[in-house]
Amino acid sequence: MAETAAKHARVAGTGMVPFAKPGRSQNYIEMGAAAVRGALADAGLDYTEIQQVYAGYVYGDSTCGQQAVYPVGMTGLPVFNVNNNCATGSTALYLARQTVESGAADCVLALGFEQMQPGAIASVFTDRPSPFDPFDRASTEWIGQAELPPALRYFGGAGLHHMRRHGSTLEDLARIRAKASRHARHNEYALLRDELSVDDVLSSPPLWPGVMTRLMACPPTCGAAAAVVVSPGFARRRGIRDTVMIRAQAMTTDTPATFSEQDMMKLVGWDMTRRAARACYEAAAAGPEDIGVAELHDCFAHNELISYEALGLCPEGGASGFIADGDNTYGGRVVTNPSGGLLSKGHPLGATGLAQCHELVRQLRGAAGPRQVERPGFALQHNIGLGGACVVTLYESP
Repeated sequence: MAETAAKHARVAGTGMVPFAKPGRSQNYIEMGAAAVRGALADAGLDYTEIQQVYAGYVYGDSTCGQQAVYPVGMTGLPVFNVNNNCATGSTALYLARQTVESGAADCVLALGFEQMQPGAIASVFTDRPSPFDPFDRASTEWIGQAELPPALRYFGGAGLHHMRRHGSTLEDLARIRAKASRHARHNEYALLRDELSVDDVLSSPPLWPGVMTRLMACPPTCGAAAAVVVSPGFARRRGIRDTVMIRAQAMTTDTPATFSEQDMMKLVGWDMTRRAARACYEAAAAGPEDIGVAELHDCFAHNELISYEALGLCPEGGASGFIADGDNTYGGRVVTNPSGGLLSKGHPLGATGLAQCHELVRQLRGAAGPRQVERPGFALQHNIGLGGACVVTLYESP
């Protein structure tokens, strides 16, 4: 443990702003700066002590990152702008962690923000090939439904594939959404905080009859979150004691199996998730049985369900039983998305990964209030972006 503590980066502070509907939030500069100030205050640091910044966002011009941190300070430090679709925030965290552990810097800021438009996600640049063209071709060939918005078709198709292969049901998905609503009741950062029953979810308008209702999909939101990542030596010198260790972290991208096996679950990143999780478990000399709390990428209830299995939290085909036994909530094996997840907070693409980090750091500090998980052990973060990228992170109290 002493050797582990000596080499792994720490999260010294996190900050975020409440997520809001498009058109009702501050602009990305104001949200980003507020999240940065929150993370610095949490760490007890000044912006002048930050040596590098990784700023993540999907929808914005090329140097938005600079504009989001300039209100906090203009110290001339390097600012790197990061875009990795929905895994952008955790990619910024990955780069910050890697920079610290390489010895290139001792105190690095990871920032994620998004100022989104209402409605389904769509391409902005229509005069060039889209990175989603191969995903569109594959999904329409395998399952049809070309009239549906792409993300709904991809993740709904993955859920349908699981239903056909493993017998999961629409009620399983409704249970996931109802669980998310119960968790979100006590999260002041979540957009949707009303508690829902399984019947509420099942009776909401169908987006794909028999496969998905409206309440099984996360809403687009605007928001920002940030984390200060430091070396153990920096934390010691600055007297920062309330840190959380990044015990292991892995990023994966697609392999040919994403398209060659005609498997909708693999099209949306099941393989990427499994490989990233296994790499983390191996690096941490741990296993899924050591996870007490997790923030999973539940852009749709369907992705949470298949991710249980990809992350090894239950056996392949075991997700329905995992849900029915309450092993995904308080009193069960792994409390998943105690924040309420994307289904309740919403999904400001660039901010999502760092919002997950914010929740898990508080859980490991024992500072999550009514959401606190008893004896969380390792905390797992799973953030995925189609196109593709998956980042899995394991946190531990040092």
